Amino acid sequence: MLSRVANCLYWMNRYLERADNTARLVDVNLQLLLDHRALDGRALAGHWIPIVQSAGDETLFNSLHARATAETVTEFLVFQPENPNSIYGAISQGRENARMVRDQITGEVWEEINRLYLFLRTPQARQLVRTSPVEFFQEIKASSLHLQGLTDATVLHNEGWLFQQAGKYLERADKTSRILDVHHAAFPPRGAPAPVSQAGALEWAAVLRSCSAWDAYKSIHGAEVQPALVAEFLLLSPDFPRSLRYCVQQLNVALRRISGVAEGCFSNDAEKLAGRLLAELQFGTAAEIFDAGLHTQIDVLQTRLNDIGAALFQAYIFQPFLAPDSEALQQQEEQQQQEAAEPAIGR
Repeated sequence: MLSRVANCLYWMNRYLERADNTARLVDVNLQLLLDHRALDGRALAGHWIPIVQSAGDETLFNSLHARATAETVTEFLVFQPENPNSIYGAISQGRENARMVRDQITGEVWEEINRLYLFLRTPQARQLVRTSPVEFFQEIKASSLHLQGLTDATVLHNEGWLFQQAGKYLERADKTSRILDVHHAAFPPRGAPAPVSQAGALEWAAVLRSCSAWDAYKSIHGAEVQPALVAEFLLLSPDFPRSLRYCVQQLNVALRRISGVAEGCFSNDAEKLAGRLLAELQFGTAAEIFDAGLHTQIDVLQTRLNDIGAALFQAYIFQPFLAPDSEALQQQEEQQQQEAAEPAIGR
């Protein structure tokens, strides 16, 4: 597979997954405001700023908007063309990567990506955000799930599909950690947090809903929402498909299937880093994470995920041009002369 094709498939899925996670985060926090109607302007800014910070775009946001409100943050994270991580920006870049490799994806996948892109460009999309934001974000999330189903059901499960899987799970792992980090201030610098009030429980339930984890969490821990249990579930659950551990596990599987390297071995730094991180998540405990500080550990995890992405690029995407040396050129010329002479001798 050409490195250019692998790069487009990888980033196509990363951008589509990014749009889905942004939609989840903004949707839940808009709904959460219904329980905080008495907040003043400063308190509302404190509600929205961590969401912008979790995306790593605070500097860009401050350059475009004077203050953080539901309207400005929603515009920034949904439609702002200057923000490449907005839903519109991510879908646009995902579509562009899909367009460049149309022969590697199916017509069904392309049509859904294109449909979602065109929908975001219509005045009706902006009107829907104002009148029924729940319906708008449900459209984005439903389209993302539709695309995942179409990809699994209609695309050949070859190298291209594996690069798509790697992009999806690397992006999902990063975004799950960022969603959890939005409320890191509720944790002490070190150690597990104390039980929270009813208002605090609502915010942590919102974190779970941002990851579509509410029902899965309740099936294990019941309806009692405790920050420590939420953090442990989203970071270390081996079975929940949006937990950090599960995503790294699937990323590790995809990387090893691309190269054909068995578990326990590695052929490049991406496999080595992914395997090492997976082992630490498999054998680590929530207590160890809390003792080191949740926010600190999340920063470390995000850095390591970035390192895996950079290593993947070096292993498969960045292919330096190597000029053949003179000896290799001479051998090639001699071989070509010999092949050209053989038919003449035969005649």
